[in-house]
Amino acid sequence: MSKQNDLAEDQITEYVTTIIDGQLFGLPISRVQDVFMPARLTRVPLASPEVAGVLNLRGRIVTAIDMRARLGLARRDDGRPPMAVGVELRGESYGLLIDTVGEVLKLPDAGREANPINLDPRLAKMAAGIHRLDSQLLVILDVDRVLEMGSDAMAA
Repeated sequence: MSKQNDLAEDQITEYVTTIIDGQLFGLPISRVQDVFMPARLTRVPLASPEVAGVLNLRGRIVTAIDMRARLGLARRDDGRPPMAVGVELRGESYGLLIDTVGEVLKLPDAGREANPINLDPRLAKMAAGIHRLDSQLLVILDVDRVLEMGSDAMAA
């Protein structure tokens, strides 16, 4: 085997793990700018239900995206405040509102699989593949697809 093939097989990607409605998700760490507790969320009139509002994060206006609404899930009713993962797309900052932030996992690219045929369609349209872990499935979120909503929603 050539050295180049060995390197390709040994590629590792780091993921920031999050939990939304009991499901484990991973965001490539290269796309994550921040993890924070959102404060003073301002609603945006006429915005789509997925846009939870906007907030000021260290002087930047950040659009908060409700990942539960984005995935078609019920609102959280346990009274605990959401966490947010800060990402950027085309120079704009977004905060993905999630239930909990987990740990950073280093996973081999060779273990990444395509979306299974039986993956919930709500997840599949935003997933860039999966990793099968010992006790659960890690769904890798494609940040570009997550933020792919109508241009009207993103203009908020």
